[in-house]
Amino acid sequence: MQKEIAISKICILLQCHPNFGTHRIGHFRIAGIFQMLWKVKYGSDWGALQRLQLTGDQTIAVFGQGPVGLSVTLLAAEMGARVIALDTSQERLDRAKAFGADILINPAEVDDVVSAIRDHTHGRGAHASVDASSSPKARAQAVRCVRTWGKACFVGEGDSVTLDVSPDLLRRQVTLIGSWTFSTVGQAACAEYVADRGVDLDQLFTHRWTLDQAPEAYALFDQQTTGKGVFEPA
Repeated sequence: MQKEIAISKICILLQCHPNFGTHRIGHFRIAGIFQMLWKVKYGSDWGALQRLQLTGDQTIAVFGQGPVGLSVTLLAAEMGARVIALDTSQERLDRAKAFGADILINPAEVDDVVSAIRDHTHGRGAHASVDASSSPKARAQAVRCVRTWGKACFVGEGDSVTLDVSPDLLRRQVTLIGSWTFSTVGQAACAEYVADRGVDLDQLFTHRWTLDQAPEAYALFDQQTTGKGVFEPA
């Protein structure tokens, strides 16, 4: 019931907003809003950036450029931050560049990911990081790549991470955050932010399928190289 009420409120907001009232309000556009608001329950990407208190003069490293990580990249770039995007898929890195990423790093092609990030941040490290990959290795790198007093946020579900607490966290005064949900007020704020700035959410969706193409669609999704897909009525 809570989800249905929140969706109703957001639909009213979008229908009344000039950027949506006069623009195409197809299911693809609305689905883009809900992709941001409801993935991992209520929107791990927007909630993560709010909790990180990201500002336009900061650099953020985003590990994983699937739909969640791409949403983080898109919103962080829109906020004016400098974005370092990381993924092992060149296709996803290319999409991150189109979404506003300033620097692309393929962890499979560098000897030391943390050092690579420090090379792009005057040796100090990123101000903040987000891990959307769920990879234990990437999670540890997300913590280690931030500067002293930096903040790291985990949004990817599942798996584990191993940290050396003293050097990785305590002695550098690093804040580690887990982000999963945010309030209906936050959902409305996210929708309004996107609408006010005309953020193009359609680009999150790279494939459209009919239901009879489901086997082909899921085989492609399993490769973890695409953006978000959507099934359309025949």
